[in-house]
Order: sequence, then structure tokens, then C-alpha cells
Amino acid sequence: MDIRNLITFIYVAELNSFTKAAEKLGYSQSTVSFQIKQLEAELDTLLFERINHTVALTEKGRDVLKYAHQINELTQKLKETMQDEKLVSGHVRLAMADSLCGSLLGEGFLTFRKEYPGITLKITAAVTEEMFRLINHNEADVILTLDNHIYNTEYIIVREEKMGMHFVAGAENPLAQLASISVEELVGQPFILTEKGMSYRRLMDEKLAGMSLEIQPVLEIGSAGLICSLVEQGVGISFLPDYVTDKGISSGKMAYLNVSDFEIEIWKQLLYHRDKWVSPQMESVIKYCVDREFS
Repeated sequence: MDIRNLITFIYVAELNSFTKAAEKLGYSQSTVSFQIKQLEAELDTLLFERINHTVALTEKGRDVLKYAHQINELTQKLKETMQDEKLVSGHVRLAMADSLCGSLLGEGFLTFRKEYPGITLKITAAVTEEMFRLINHNEADVILTLDNHIYNTEYIIVREEKMGMHFVAGAENPLAQLASISVEELVGQPFILTEKGMSYRRLMDEKLAGMSLEIQPVLEIGSAGLICSLVEQGVGISFLPDYVTDKGISSGKMAYLNVSDFEIEIWKQLLYHRDKWVSPQMESVIKYCVDREFS
């Protein structure tokens, strides 16, 4: 049995499309169709139902998909085992919250590159829903979320940590001098926020909606670091995780706002799919993420 046919089958099954599978694999659509026909002939069973340009696995196809994943992982494991044990190499795909990229790719990344020059890394900044879509379709190996606490037996939680969240303003902002301020008073202020739907911004919006309130930001931007800089300059206020604002708070350029009756629980979690084989390169990246994000 040709392992390439099995890999093509996995892509078609997970993408529900011959065309998309061909694009991902760099094949022509006719090549993909031929490989699937070869596999169906070899197994003497129909793997896909093709109705009105839609593709869906047959019952037998779903059974074959389970074995195909196992065979593919064993093949990868065999290849890794044959490599020089001292040289860890390979490609790892990491999906993560955009605001975590800065800490992950700081000074420590150079040390990681020197220790593991054979590892290549692809980082995709995505919202939580998209991260889980990627990991469920084997388009990401590991995900680093910043969201509600997630627990599902489909995933292995490598490490997790509850994060503090605060409304913040520049140190010279009059709001920073108040002993207490209500959420109702706060929502009319000029806000600088991450894009709507992004992790902690989404959780804040949901909490406010439950109170029949809404914030209309003067600026929405993905860079938490840039938001901090603008807040320190007095351009507006924001709602950010403490790990993002720690430097500004400790330097006295930024201050927490004493907002009453508004708490949001947010967690940083490093996860991978329970069916994923942890290769040496993936293990190395996981260790680096733990050291950088949870130490």
C-alpha cells in the first residue's frame, strides 16, 4: 500500500474536498482523484460519496481514516527514530493568540534556534475557534490559547495558568486617581481594544452585553504592545491581561482602574490533540513554550 495514497486520503477526508486537498498537497486534482481510486481499488471499498460536487466519507471510509492516521503517525515516528538522535529536526505548526507572540519570540527564541537549528516553526495567530479547527484537522500541532478555561478529553493540556485582567489607563488619566468607578461610567470613555471576537475582548463584550452595555472603541488593533504604548501616552484606556501591562504598571506609566463588580476569568492553556504523536521536534517546541509562557 502506497503511503502517499493514504496521506492524500487523509487530506481529502479532513478538508471534504478533492480540490482543497490538491492545493494543500501541491498536486493536480486529477492526481488526487487517481490516488483515491487506487486506494479504493486496493481496499475494494468505496471511501467517499460524491453527490452534487460534495464529498463525504462513507461508513467504511470513516473506519479507514482511523487506521490511516495511525499508519501515518507510525511512519513519521519511524523516520524520526532513524535520524541522528543528537540532531532534532523537522517542522512544527503552532497556533496561538496574537498577544502571546511577543513573549514567545523574545530573546529566548535565539537560544532555542541555536539549540535546535534543524527545527522550523510556523506560527499562526488565530482566534480560539480557529485554533481548534486547525488542530482538529491536523493543520496545527500545538495550540496556545488565551480564553475561557477549556477542558475536553479530546485534548491533552500540557500546562495552564489563570491570568489576571484589568482595565488600564495612563498614569496621568484622572480615572486612575479614583478609588472606585462603575462599569456604567467607564463605557463612555475612549477605548483602544483588540479586534472584536479576539479572546479577552470577546469575553469582555459578552460580560458587558449581559449588563446591557457596549463599548464603541475609538481604535481597534491586534498589537497588545502598541495598545499599551498608546494607553501610556494618554490616547485612551483599555482592557488587557496583566502580563501585557506589567511593564507599564511597574514603571509607573500605566495604572489599573478600580472598576467595581467586573471580573473575567481568562486562562492561558497549551494543548494538543490526544491522537497526535509527539515527535522529538514537537516535544522541543512544547518545552520551549512552557519555559517561556509558564515560568
